[in-house]
Amino acid sequence: MEPEAQGKITKWNQIRKEWPNEEIHLFGAGVESGTYDYFTEVIVGKSHSSRGDFTASEDDNVLVQGVASDKNALGFFGLAYYEENMDKLKVIGIDDQKAENGEGPILPSVETVKNKSYAPLGRPLFIYVNSTAAKRKEVQEFVTFYLANTDALTAEVGFIPLTDEETVAVKAKWEAFVASMATPQ
Repeated sequence: MEPEAQGKITKWNQIRKEWPNEEIHLFGAGVESGTYDYFTEVIVGKSHSSRGDFTASEDDNVLVQGVASDKNALGFFGLAYYEENMDKLKVIGIDDQKAENGEGPILPSVETVKNKSYAPLGRPLFIYVNSTAAKRKEVQEFVTFYLANTDALTAEVGFIPLTDEETVAVKAKWEAFVASMATPQ
């Protein structure tokens, strides 16, 4: 996806000579998405830096269809969309060259994302609360509800919940923040 590869690396045999002399068709998350930002940052080394000759879409179903229907396609999108379409797609493992994450390529799965061995492509998602809004009771109640139900809410949309230790730490941090707002400064 490096910008410098555009117009230069266009066929599979340019990557490995034993691969077919056929055109590569690239698919990926839309340029306004967090997935695109994260992918370009960790793979290319700079957020929003990629070649422009790929099919981009904010709709992951469009990406799945593009990759599934073209034997020369390669794409990136969220794990939930792969899991919903695993009968049509093949995943590629990532070898981050770190023995602590496992030897050789690691395939994406709920477990490898959760235990952080699918590195560097497993990524956290955050909710952000404006400090002024966080003083409002209904905002505090919403965040408290979200944190109490994070496993169910993340599973419902195909995301991977925090580990038990991460959940405890996040809840403690939120509770300390709320308590500090109740204390006169």
